[in-house]
Amino acid sequence: KLSAHCARQVSRCTIMAPVTTHAGLSMNRLSCTRVGFQRDTCHRSHVVWSRSLHTRSRRDSKLEVRCASNPIGVHALTWVGGWSEEECRHAASQSAKLGYDLVEIPLLEPKTVDGDMTKGIFQEYGLKAASSLGLSFDADISSPDAECAARGEELLNDALSATIAMGGEYMCGILYSALGKYTSMPTKEGRQNCVAALKRVASRAADNGVTLGLEVVNRYESNVLNTAAQAVELIGEIDAPNVKIHLDAYHMNIEEQGFAQAIATAGDLLGYVHIGESHRGYLGTGSVDFPQLFRALEENSYEGPITFESFSSQVVSPVLSNTLCIWRNTWEESEDVARQAKQFMDVQIAAARRMD
Repeated sequence: KLSAHCARQVSRCTIMAPVTTHAGLSMNRLSCTRVGFQRDTCHRSHVVWSRSLHTRSRRDSKLEVRCASNPIGVHALTWVGGWSEEECRHAASQSAKLGYDLVEIPLLEPKTVDGDMTKGIFQEYGLKAASSLGLSFDADISSPDAECAARGEELLNDALSATIAMGGEYMCGILYSALGKYTSMPTKEGRQNCVAALKRVASRAADNGVTLGLEVVNRYESNVLNTAAQAVELIGEIDAPNVKIHLDAYHMNIEEQGFAQAIATAGDLLGYVHIGESHRGYLGTGSVDFPQLFRALEENSYEGPITFESFSSQVVSPVLSNTLCIWRNTWEESEDVARQAKQFMDVQIAAARRMD
């Protein structure tokens, strides 16, 4: 039997029916009129259809269903710039309405986030929570200064406490350095401080069922991790099974030789993925090679969260928007960009699976 939510998804599917999206983008959406079920249960809301390759009976033309295992998420800044109860409910209701499974909540100021309130509202809407943050230059575990590194570790622990309170299973982002442009290379002492702090935080996270994702970002946002290969090396030094690599399409598009190579390098250490366009706006309207990216995720048998991340000056966070240099509107309407992103990702996942 299908879950009620998954059954609703089945009832509104159509096969490769054209969809017209923002700016006249042409995509295909999944659909179905005759369905043969491949599994008894479906624990996700994202259903992928494929034609049977074998013809042994009158069912030779039926469609088979399999359930995608990736939770599909959306960054909270798509909806709101803060995290009051009203903003939390708005982000949750809108995300659930569009079929998202998860909302990623920024925790640059973790003590301002009510974890218990968030958990209650997310349970009401059937959503999971993830969190993300970047450290600051005065609270940076990669600093050679012991006091600065200690402040960074304290910030990580505050964010972890908020993540645990909201029932989150993933805490991701620039957990290993400040989020910003450095003017020099990392130091040996700073790297040692970074590894030691992350070992301690990872141990506490593991005790509470939380995975840490170290986000690989471009050279203008950190001097520690700019490529998947660097992340593999750092995680090897941390040596904690719940520390994973967090890759981001926007950053890979700047720093890596290709999406397939970066994802293959990460291998089974890959634990979280951000999907964002080269200009931070509507997916499919920039220079990111999304077919290559989603195909590589499929070849890597990646089953972790895939989260849409987009920023516009239309929704402003007092801290994060300035840090990320969001100076212009890449979109005007939150619901429109989030709906287009959900359709776009569903189509890309389905296309990658059909190529198997």
